[in-house]
Amino acid sequence: MNRVIEKFQEAQVRKDLPALRPGDTVRIHVRLKEAEGEKERIQPFEGVVIKKRGKSTGASFTVRRVSFGVGIERVFPTNSPSISSIEVLRQGRVRRAKLYYLRELKGKSARLKRVEAPETAAVEKES
Repeated sequence: MNRVIEKFQEAQVRKDLPALRPGDTVRIHVRLKEAEGEKERIQPFEGVVIKKRGKSTGASFTVRRVSFGVGIERVFPTNSPSISSIEVLRQGRVRRAKLYYLRELKGKSARLKRVEAPETAAVEKES
């Protein structure tokens, strides 16, 4: 890619967002426009990151959650101004990049293993 285009895209990328990986449980605060007037509110969307794609300004990620027994997947452009903030609630340990197999699983079988904290960090907390 042209170096000028890369520099331009580098300036457009948001740097205030945490690093996300497939398997992470995240809460995304999304800005929504209300129907009447110029009112704006923030609505959280909580779920598991099942896919990441792209890089630089074209990057996006897909978050899946189950609401009232129905699976809902939503694609978020990483650099979108409609994303107010992202919180990583839990890190999951997975062995693949795309977690499409979660679509067929329900209940307890759809849970992911948690990432264990390094032992050095646990020792420092006890001191």
